[in-house]
Amino acid sequence: MTATRKNSRALWSGMSDWARLYVIFIVFCGFGVLWTSLRHWQTNDPKLFAVYLGFACIASILKVRLPGITGTMSVYFFFLLMGMPKLALPQLLIIGLAATIIQAYWKAKNPPTAVQLWFNAGANSIAIASAFLVFRSPMAAAIGLGVPVRLALAAIVLFAANTAPVAVVIALTDGKSAMRVWRECYFWCFPYYLSAAPLASVFNYLEQALGWQILLMLMPMIYFFYRSYRVYLDRLEAEKAHVQDVAALHLRTIEALALAIEAKDQSTHDHLQRVSVYAVQIAKELKLPEDQIDALKAAALLHDIGKLAVPEHIISKPGRLTAEEFEKMKIHPQVGAQILERVQFPYPVAPIVLSHHEKWDGTGYPFGLKGEQIPLGARILAAVDCLDALASDRQYRRAVTLDDAMSLVLSESGKSYDPMVVNTLQRRYRDLEKLWLNGEPHKVIERLETEIKVEQGDAPDAGLQMEPAPSGRSPLARAEFLQSIAAAREEAQGIFELSQTLGNSLSLQETFSVMASRLRKLVPYDSVALYVLRNSVLKPAFVTGSDYALFSSLEIPVGQGLSGWVAEHQKPIVNGNPSVEPGYLNDPTKFSTLNSALAVPLVGASGVVGVLAVYHRATDAFSRDQLRIVLAIASKLSVSIENALKYEQAESSATTDYLTGLPNARSLFVHLDGEVARCEANGVGLTVLVCDLDHFKQVNDEFGHLAGNKVLERTATELQKACRGGDCLARMGGDEFVLVMPGVAKHFLPEYVKRLAKIVEDVGAGVCGKPILSLSVGAAFYPEDGTTAEDLLANADRRMYQNKRARREAVSREALATRLRPDDADPARFSRRLRLVKPA
Repeated sequence: MTATRKNSRALWSGMSDWARLYVIFIVFCGFGVLWTSLRHWQTNDPKLFAVYLGFACIASILKVRLPGITGTMSVYFFFLLMGMPKLALPQLLIIGLAATIIQAYWKAKNPPTAVQLWFNAGANSIAIASAFLVFRSPMAAAIGLGVPVRLALAAIVLFAANTAPVAVVIALTDGKSAMRVWRECYFWCFPYYLSAAPLASVFNYLEQALGWQILLMLMPMIYFFYRSYRVYLDRLEAEKAHVQDVAALHLRTIEALALAIEAKDQSTHDHLQRVSVYAVQIAKELKLPEDQIDALKAAALLHDIGKLAVPEHIISKPGRLTAEEFEKMKIHPQVGAQILERVQFPYPVAPIVLSHHEKWDGTGYPFGLKGEQIPLGARILAAVDCLDALASDRQYRRAVTLDDAMSLVLSESGKSYDPMVVNTLQRRYRDLEKLWLNGEPHKVIERLETEIKVEQGDAPDAGLQMEPAPSGRSPLARAEFLQSIAAAREEAQGIFELSQTLGNSLSLQETFSVMASRLRKLVPYDSVALYVLRNSVLKPAFVTGSDYALFSSLEIPVGQGLSGWVAEHQKPIVNGNPSVEPGYLNDPTKFSTLNSALAVPLVGASGVVGVLAVYHRATDAFSRDQLRIVLAIASKLSVSIENALKYEQAESSATTDYLTGLPNARSLFVHLDGEVARCEANGVGLTVLVCDLDHFKQVNDEFGHLAGNKVLERTATELQKACRGGDCLARMGGDEFVLVMPGVAKHFLPEYVKRLAKIVEDVGAGVCGKPILSLSVGAAFYPEDGTTAEDLLANADRRMYQNKRARREAVSREALATRLRPDDADPARFSRRLRLVKPA
């Protein structure tokens, strides 16, 4: 009973306010009819009443489940029709209520809640009373209607009054059409009610002639009704299951196609889902039929499927499209409609997809439809699509706020978009965004795995086509003849000087500093950045001009942002948006006045080595002719970068310890010579510490050389953290480290050395699991202990070994004292033991 009460409360709380009021009204009216009738209870033939009650109860056991809802129906209504000529209304109400209760609880998998039982009892009482009044109507008798006709009318009223209230409460609860619920769930059983009327008339006549025993012959017919019910409903359920399978197939098709779109254009994943939610809710607000809402939901997910026919580099281009690229992009509505026509959806999806880029004023594509020539679903999709696109980050621009996006859509009302749709969207867009953010009712579609590498297949049968070289210079528009000649000479001289500059140095900074100043004469810019590719990330190697700090801080993964796209596709971009670079995008603290970017890939012998990007404050500041100039120097610049990187790598390996990344001995002597010269010139002091790891050999012997390497790496890392900004830490070799510390007071050293020793002890315990390492340190001071790098290192090294021996002797004495600990009870015995161990 507790579970039943909980279910009743859950059902009651899940109803709308109107549904609850309707239930209360039906229950109140039904039990009012019951109370009024039972007050005038009378029975002329109790035995006949008992017979009808028994047969009705038996018939209520033979029940069938109704399709589409959680309810059942039986043929006990036949005995209600038969009893109308002979029984009074109170008796019929008792028969109906008893049969209703038995039908509800007899072998019920899900017994009705209290709310459902009271509602069914009230509705049944109203239905029986209404049918009884129609059968006993004085008007029917006055016009001479016979029993068969009046029973037929009563059967119609009984059917309508018994099924309509349930359909209405379902419609009010689920927000559906009451007529549609009634037609789908109940109308199929109307022929059984209607055919029961003449059968009841026949048995009424036979009962009058032969007595109530003739009712026993009804049982086979009742069973026939029951079996025919079951067969019909089984067939209906099979058809319904087939329809559901088809619907599920279409849903899976939609999801699969949406996955295909997302795999082509990674930026549309959330966009498709959000547009679907917005569009469906706007369609419901505009009272579109169910099939059109289903069509719009599918179209919202699939409206960009035609982009499968558009090259990927056009779709993901982080800049404006050229006229040729836009012509290619404009085919996607027609291609999408052709694809979807082959799916044969049960609702019109293809027309919506075909027209979702048409505009209200007729300036859209592909056919230039105008006004209401455009399907309403396409008009809804166009407005919602624009709103979400403006409020989302794209490769070619940053997102605006949702309110600003709505203002932009509103400004296009009557031009690009249907005013009725825009007004509805303006009224609901904040609520729809909350609905989306709460996760209902959309379903997140799992993304496809597109990062798959196929090892087989070196090239197609026809071979691979090489990328054509950049085309020649296009003529300058509106340039005078002599000016064109002068410009050509200046350009040739500038490119020659740039080429000479790029070959003169192996230093990246020096090379690009000179290059930047010369490039400005040919291609005016406000800022220039050279990004070098390191481990699939573009890192700034040289930046100058406006927003230096901003572009110097960027690290751009290949494939992301403007420069990442250029590196991935090895194609240039003219007049792209600088603000779409990763690390810059969606960061309100990073703002730039730069509005144009010209970026070209730098391709060397081993592939892309970097990207050269020049930026300008003006919009559309760069021309195709300037792109040609930058492309002309790109190949030479690529070679210079490769050579500089190789030189940098060789230089680093000659001066850097391979294991710890610290300066090696060679680099240490160079640095120390420089520090000595600087200290001599400035008259300041210098401290050199030589540090040696005690018991490091034990680490290698006991735990292996990999553990030893790990100890050295961690020691280097932790010691470097302990250094000041101007200090230099180097690895001399083996387990020896050297610290060069300018301007350190001597009284500071004891505490600092203890800190270093603690670091080494912690590293040893962390790697080996026990305290095994210690640190020996020797110090030398300039100029007291030497005036050259060699003298300082030699004195510091000597003192380090002195410190090591002293620490070992201290440890030995401590161990000896522990082994020869005096016995308080016998001092003489301790003295004898001490003499025994003294060396001869």
